[in-house]
Amino acid sequence: MNVVETIVVFAVIPLAIYGLAGLLTLRRRSGGAPRYRSGQAWEYPAMWWSANPDGVGEGHRHAGAESKAPSGAATAAGGARGNW
Repeated sequence: MNVVETIVVFAVIPLAIYGLAGLLTLRRRSGGAPRYRSGQAWEYPAMWWSANPDGVGEGHRHAGAESKAPSGAATAAGGARGNW
């Protein structure tokens, strides 16, 4: 095997494969559904997702449900806070 064959096998062929993979990932997909972009209006209703909808009990609220706890009252819905 001479130097040219070695360069073709170990450099040119892998670079061609990487280049083809790069072109396939960067191509424009015109046939897909339109994507949501930041700042666009969201025209769909709010929805909570559960992997087991039958296991969701009465203690869970639906999206848009009003809170029954008075403002400022402690709740059992988690402990994450916006201040540090």
